Amino acid sequence: VHVPIAGMALLPVLFGWPPLLYPMHIALLELIIDPACSVAFENEPAERDVMRRPPRDAAAPLFGGATLWLALLQGSGVLIVVMLAYAWASPRIPEAEARAFAFATLVSGNLALILSNRSTSGSLWTTLRTPNAILWWVIAGALAMLGAALYLPWAVGALRFAPLPAHEGAAAVGLGLASVVWFEAIKWARRGAMAQGRSDLQP
Repeated sequence: VHVPIAGMALLPVLFGWPPLLYPMHIALLELIIDPACSVAFENEPAERDVMRRPPRDAAAPLFGGATLWLALLQGSGVLIVVMLAYAWASPRIPEAEARAFAFATLVSGNLALILSNRSTSGSLWTTLRTPNAILWWVIAGALAMLGAALYLPWAVGALRFAPLPAHEGAAAVGLGLASVVWFEAIKWARRGAMAQGRSDLQP
Protein backbone atom coordinates (compact mmCIF):
# COMPACT_ATOMS: atom_id res chain seq x y z
CA VAL A 1 0.00 0.00 0.00
CA HIS A 2 2.96 2.35 0.39
CA VAL A 3 4.19 1.85 -3.19
CA PRO A 4 1.44 3.97 -4.78
CA ILE A 5 1.76 6.59 -2.03
CA ALA A 6 5.50 6.93 -2.68
CA GLY A 7 4.93 6.89 -6.43
CA MET A 8 2.32 9.64 -6.30
CA ALA A 9 4.66 11.78 -4.21
CA LEU A 10 7.77 11.22 -6.36
CA LEU A 11 6.61 10.87 -9.97
CA PRO A 12 5.21 14.41 -10.32
CA VAL A 13 8.53 15.78 -9.08
CA LEU A 14 10.50 13.66 -11.56
CA PHE A 15 8.29 14.54 -14.54
CA GLY A 16 7.59 18.17 -13.71
CA TRP A 17 3.85 17.68 -13.10
CA PRO A 18 1.76 19.62 -10.57
CA PRO A 19 2.14 18.03 -7.11
CA LEU A 20 -0.40 15.31 -6.35
CA LEU A 21 0.36 14.65 -2.68
CA TYR A 22 1.28 17.22 -0.08
CA PRO A 23 2.55 16.30 3.40
CA MET A 24 -0.96 16.68 4.83
CA HIS A 25 -2.27 14.16 2.28
CA ILE A 26 0.40 11.63 3.26
CA ALA A 27 -0.40 12.13 6.95
CA LEU A 28 -4.08 11.50 6.23
CA LEU A 29 -3.24 8.39 4.22
CA GLU A 30 -1.16 7.04 7.10
CA LEU A 31 -4.11 7.56 9.45
CA ILE A 32 -6.21 5.48 7.06
CA ILE A 33 -3.73 2.77 6.04
CA ASP A 34 -1.64 2.07 9.15
CA PRO A 35 -4.55 0.90 11.36
CA ALA A 36 -5.68 -1.48 8.64
CA CYS A 37 -2.18 -2.89 8.19
CA SER A 38 -1.62 -3.39 11.92
CA VAL A 39 -4.77 -3.66 14.04
CA ALA A 40 -7.09 -5.14 11.42
CA PHE A 41 -4.76 -7.86 10.11
CA GLU A 42 -3.78 -8.87 13.64
CA ASN A 43 -7.44 -9.74 14.23
CA GLU A 44 -7.80 -11.72 11.01
CA PRO A 45 -8.99 -15.32 11.58
CA ALA A 46 -6.94 -18.19 10.18
CA GLU A 47 -8.00 -19.55 6.80
CA ARG A 48 -9.84 -22.85 6.74
CA ASP A 49 -7.18 -24.72 4.79
CA VAL A 50 -4.22 -23.48 6.81
CA MET A 51 -3.53 -26.90 8.38
CA ARG A 52 -3.51 -28.57 4.95
CA ARG A 53 -0.74 -26.39 3.63
CA PRO A 54 2.89 -27.55 3.62
CA PRO A 55 4.99 -26.10 6.45
CA ARG A 56 6.91 -22.93 5.79
CA ASP A 57 10.67 -23.32 5.38
CA ALA A 58 12.15 -22.15 8.69
CA ALA A 59 15.27 -20.90 6.88
CA ALA A 60 13.32 -18.75 4.43
CA PRO A 61 13.44 -14.97 4.98
CA LEU A 62 10.37 -13.51 6.63
CA PHE A 63 9.81 -11.00 3.83
CA GLY A 64 11.57 -11.57 0.54
CA GLY A 65 11.57 -13.42 -2.74
CA ALA A 66 8.14 -14.02 -4.21
CA THR A 67 6.40 -12.23 -1.33
CA LEU A 68 8.38 -9.05 -1.93
CA TRP A 69 7.84 -9.11 -5.68
CA LEU A 70 4.13 -9.73 -5.26
CA ALA A 71 3.86 -6.78 -2.87
CA LEU A 72 5.70 -4.53 -5.33
CA LEU A 73 3.52 -5.69 -8.21
CA GLN A 74 0.33 -5.11 -6.26
CA GLY A 75 1.41 -1.63 -5.22
CA SER A 76 2.55 -0.83 -8.75
CA GLY A 77 -0.81 -1.97 -10.10
CA VAL A 78 -2.62 0.51 -7.89
CA LEU A 79 -0.10 3.23 -8.75
CA ILE A 80 -0.62 2.72 -12.50
CA VAL A 81 -4.40 2.94 -12.12
CA VAL A 82 -4.14 6.10 -9.99
CA MET A 83 -1.77 7.82 -12.40
CA LEU A 84 -3.97 6.90 -15.37
CA ALA A 85 -6.98 8.25 -13.47
CA TYR A 86 -5.18 11.53 -12.88
CA ALA A 87 -3.92 11.69 -16.47
CA TRP A 88 -7.50 11.28 -17.68
CA ALA A 89 -8.98 13.78 -15.22
CA SER A 90 -6.31 16.48 -15.34
CA PRO A 91 -7.12 17.99 -18.77
CA ARG A 92 -10.88 17.66 -18.26
CA ILE A 93 -11.58 19.05 -14.78
CA PRO A 94 -9.96 21.69 -12.52
CA GLU A 95 -6.64 20.77 -10.90
CA ALA A 96 -8.04 20.61 -7.35
CA GLU A 97 -10.83 18.31 -8.49
CA ALA A 98 -8.42 16.10 -10.43
CA ARG A 99 -6.21 15.85 -7.33
CA ALA A 100 -9.24 14.85 -5.26
CA PHE A 101 -10.21 12.28 -7.90
CA ALA A 102 -6.73 10.73 -7.83
CA PHE A 103 -6.70 10.74 -4.02
CA ALA A 104 -10.08 9.00 -3.83
CA THR A 105 -8.87 6.41 -6.36
CA LEU A 106 -5.73 5.84 -4.26
CA VAL A 107 -7.67 5.34 -1.02
CA SER A 108 -10.14 3.00 -2.77
CA GLY A 109 -7.30 1.04 -4.34
CA ASN A 110 -5.47 0.64 -1.04
CA LEU A 111 -8.65 -0.50 0.72
CA ALA A 112 -9.20 -2.98 -2.12
CA LEU A 113 -5.63 -4.25 -1.61
CA ILE A 114 -6.30 -4.76 2.08
CA LEU A 115 -9.49 -6.71 1.40
CA SER A 116 -7.90 -8.78 -1.37
CA ASN A 117 -4.88 -9.69 0.79
CA ARG A 118 -7.00 -11.02 3.62
CA SER A 119 -6.61 -14.37 1.87
CA THR A 120 -3.82 -15.71 -0.33
CA SER A 121 -6.20 -18.06 -2.12
CA GLY A 122 -9.81 -17.13 -1.34
CA SER A 123 -11.71 -14.72 -3.58
CA LEU A 124 -12.50 -11.14 -2.67
CA TRP A 125 -16.15 -12.13 -2.29
CA THR A 126 -15.15 -14.84 0.20
CA THR A 127 -13.11 -12.41 2.27
CA LEU A 128 -16.05 -9.99 2.42
CA ARG A 129 -18.04 -12.71 4.19
CA THR A 130 -15.23 -13.56 6.62
CA PRO A 131 -15.92 -11.93 10.01
CA ASN A 132 -13.48 -9.35 11.35
CA ALA A 133 -15.27 -6.57 13.20
CA ILE A 134 -12.09 -4.51 13.69
CA LEU A 135 -11.44 -4.47 9.95
CA TRP A 136 -14.91 -3.15 9.17
CA TRP A 137 -14.57 -0.44 11.81
CA VAL A 138 -11.25 0.57 10.25
CA ILE A 139 -12.71 0.64 6.74
CA ALA A 140 -15.73 2.60 7.93
CA GLY A 141 -13.40 5.10 9.59
CA ALA A 142 -11.29 5.33 6.42
CA LEU A 143 -14.35 6.03 4.27
CA ALA A 144 -15.61 8.58 6.78
CA MET A 145 -12.27 10.41 6.70
CA LEU A 146 -12.25 10.28 2.90
CA GLY A 147 -15.76 11.69 2.79
CA ALA A 148 -14.79 14.46 5.20
CA ALA A 149 -11.68 15.28 3.15
CA LEU A 150 -13.73 15.57 -0.03
CA TYR A 151 -16.89 17.29 1.17
CA LEU A 152 -16.36 19.22 4.43
CA PRO A 153 -15.61 22.80 3.30
CA TRP A 154 -12.81 23.47 5.80
CA ALA A 155 -11.13 20.11 5.02
CA VAL A 156 -11.50 20.59 1.27
CA GLY A 157 -9.79 23.95 1.53
CA ALA A 158 -7.00 22.75 3.81
CA LEU A 159 -6.24 19.74 1.59
CA ARG A 160 -6.45 21.74 -1.66
CA PHE A 161 -9.21 19.54 -3.01
CA ALA A 162 -12.51 20.27 -4.69
CA PRO A 163 -15.70 18.31 -3.96
CA LEU A 164 -16.25 15.42 -6.37
CA PRO A 165 -19.60 15.02 -8.13
CA ALA A 166 -21.32 11.72 -7.36
CA HIS A 167 -20.40 10.13 -10.70
CA GLU A 168 -16.71 11.00 -10.25
CA GLY A 169 -16.70 9.62 -6.71
CA ALA A 170 -18.28 6.39 -7.96
CA ALA A 171 -15.73 6.20 -10.78
CA ALA A 172 -12.86 6.62 -8.30
CA VAL A 173 -14.21 3.76 -6.15
CA GLY A 174 -14.67 1.58 -9.25
CA LEU A 175 -11.14 2.26 -10.46
CA GLY A 176 -9.75 1.44 -7.02
CA LEU A 177 -11.53 -1.91 -7.01
CA ALA A 178 -10.44 -2.58 -10.60
CA SER A 179 -6.78 -2.16 -9.63
CA VAL A 180 -6.78 -5.55 -7.85
CA VAL A 181 -8.67 -7.52 -10.52
CA TRP A 182 -5.47 -9.04 -11.88
CA PHE A 183 -4.50 -10.33 -8.43
CA GLU A 184 -7.95 -11.84 -8.00
CA ALA A 185 -7.44 -13.57 -11.37
CA ILE A 186 -4.14 -15.05 -10.11
CA LYS A 187 -5.88 -16.35 -6.99
CA TRP A 188 -8.66 -17.84 -9.14
CA ALA A 189 -6.07 -19.67 -11.27
CA ARG A 190 -4.29 -20.84 -8.11
CA ARG A 191 -7.52 -22.24 -6.69
CA GLY A 192 -8.13 -24.12 -9.94
CA ALA A 193 -4.63 -25.60 -9.87
CA MET A 194 -4.99 -26.66 -6.24
CA ALA A 195 -8.36 -28.27 -6.94
CA GLN A 196 -6.91 -30.10 -9.92
CA GLY A 197 -3.98 -31.31 -7.81
CA ARG A 198 -6.31 -32.67 -5.13
CA SER A 199 -8.43 -34.45 -7.72
CA ASP A 200 -5.31 -36.05 -9.24
CA LEU A 201 -4.36 -37.44 -5.82
CA GLN A 202 -7.72 -39.13 -5.31
CA PRO A 203 -7.85 -42.83 -6.24
